[in-house]
Amino acid sequence: MAEQRPGPDDKAVATVFYDGGCPLCRREIAHYRRLDADRRLGWVDITDGDQHLPLGLTRERAMARFHVLDSHGRWHTGAWGFAELWSHLPGYRLLAHASRWLGAVRILDGAYTRFTRWRLRRRCRQECA
Repeated sequence: MAEQRPGPDDKAVATVFYDGGCPLCRREIAHYRRLDADRRLGWVDITDGDQHLPLGLTRERAMARFHVLDSHGRWHTGAWGFAELWSHLPGYRLLAHASRWLGAVRILDGAYTRFTRWRLRRRCRQECA
């Protein structure tokens, strides 16, 4: 079911690719979507087989790392993806700017990478058995 708008080919300021099969991810994305009152962001659940992913992004790559595609066609992944997402949300813009300016996004990305590896191992144990 395609409930996302705008999509990667529309006039979104950015398109967020998220794991709709992960309860933690769903809660976090639901929070961000509530803040996107103007519906300027596109939201693509990568677990929805009806969703088309842009050229160069496979479901495997999307599952392994958070991806945001900006309106200029540039990819932002991991913590940089969150910083890009935050830059479009009220209440998070300052966090996005500060994390980039202070270089904290690099540290956050290391923590995010460790979390993602754990999440994928745990998710596969639960769903692949």
